[in-house]
Amino acid sequence: QVQLVESGGGLVQAGGSLRLSCAASGGIFSSYAMGWFRQAPGKEREFVADISWQGKTTYYAASVKGRFTISRDNAKNTVYLQMNSLKPEDTAVYYCAADHRPAPLLRTGLYDYWGQGTQVTVSS
Repeated sequence: QVQLVESGGGLVQAGGSLRLSCAASGGIFSSYAMGWFRQAPGKEREFVADISWQGKTTYYAASVKGRFTISRDNAKNTVYLQMNSLKPEDTAVYYCAADHRPAPLLRTGLYDYWGQGTQVTVSS
């Protein structure tokens, strides 16, 4: 069983930056693909980014590519999402997720483990 705890959300003006963190416990972190998803009010949850077990491969949704960067520190059992050039449409609850399976199989949201989410609000 893996527990995931997100942090780093908050209120930021458009054009600003935030870094989200997701701390994992209860499993072998380096054996998990990690993903970030988000859900805006009234909308379905959507994929944001993912990273492979050892961090060699990353993938982004078109809406965030070039602005967001996912990374991981396996020594700290933590995955990060650096978000730059934030837009009001990035406002959502952001969730991290973990799974043993390869990241490309999980982008529709099939991850086994999820955090509780952290709110990101971008004002115009």
